[in-house]
Amino acid sequence: MNGRIAIFTDDPGWHGKQLSLAFASRGYVADYVSLTQCRFVIEPGRLPIYIPGFEQALPDAVFVRGVPGGSLEEVVLYLDILHALKAMGIPVYNDGQAVERSVDKAMTSFLLHHAGLSTPMTWVLRDRDEVLKIAVAELNQGNLLISKPLFGSQGEGIRRLEKSTDLFWLTSSHGVYYLQRFVHCEGVGFSDHRVFVINGIAVAAMRRRGKFWLNNVARGAGCELIDLEPDMVRLAVKATAALAMDYAGVDIIRDRDGRCTIIEVNSIPAWKGLESVCEINIAELMVDDLLSRKMGRK
Repeated sequence: MNGRIAIFTDDPGWHGKQLSLAFASRGYVADYVSLTQCRFVIEPGRLPIYIPGFEQALPDAVFVRGVPGGSLEEVVLYLDILHALKAMGIPVYNDGQAVERSVDKAMTSFLLHHAGLSTPMTWVLRDRDEVLKIAVAELNQGNLLISKPLFGSQGEGIRRLEKSTDLFWLTSSHGVYYLQRFVHCEGVGFSDHRVFVINGIAVAAMRRRGKFWLNNVARGAGCELIDLEPDMVRLAVKATAALAMDYAGVDIIRDRDGRCTIIEVNSIPAWKGLESVCEINIAELMVDDLLSRKMGRK
C-alpha cells in the first residue's frame, strides 16, 4: 500500500466508486468521509484535526467530492477543515479556497469579470426595492432574468423571470438577491456546453440539451460529445485559473450571435454524463494529477 486517501463526500455513489477504483489501481486505499464528522481537537499530544478512520495519522491527501450545505457556521467549519489540512501540508484537491470561490456565485461572477472573461450581466444585493427596479428595467428592455440562490447546485432554487408578474415570486436567498441576465443559446431549443479542465488542460467537452431552459444532466438533459473548440477551451482554462482550481467543470453558452459566455464554474463537478459519451476515464486523470503534481508520485 502506497498510502491512504480521504474522499470527502456524503454520497459516494458512482463518482466515489470511480475515484476509489482509480486510487486502488495505483496502490492507495481511499476511505469515504463526511466533513460533518470532522472536527478540531486542540489538545496537547493530539492531532489538531479529527477525521474518522484517520485518528492515528492524517491522510496522505484529500479529494473533495462534496461539501455539505448548512448554516453559515457549519459551512465555515467545513471549509476551515479544508484550509487547516492544506496549512498542515496535506494536499487538498480542490482546496478550500477553490471551493469557497465557486460555491459563492457572487464571487464567481466577480472573479470571471475581473479576469476579463465573458460572463452574463449580474447584480447581487440586499435592497429589494433596488432589485425590483433593476428587474423591471431589464424586462422592459426585452431581457429575461435568472434568479439564483447565492449557494446551490444542480439547478435547485433557480427561477426564470419572463414578465412583470413573475416579480411577485421573487425571493431572496437569506436576504441576498442574485440576478443574472438570461443568455439565449444559438440554434433551436435549449443547450449549453460543459468543458472539463484538469491542471489547466481541457480534457473533454459535451453539449447538454435540456428539456427546458435549465440544462442540468441531473434534471434530464441529454449529453452529446463535441470537439474541443478553441474559443471554449480558452475560456474554460482561463476561468479555472481565475478561480485557482485544480480541476473544474466550466459551463459555457454560445449565444445567438456566436459568442461564448461562461455561466458557471463548478469546483465539485459531476462527470458521469460526460464520461457516458467519451472514452476518457476522468477519475484516473484526476487521481494521476493529484498523485504526480501534488504528491510527487509517479
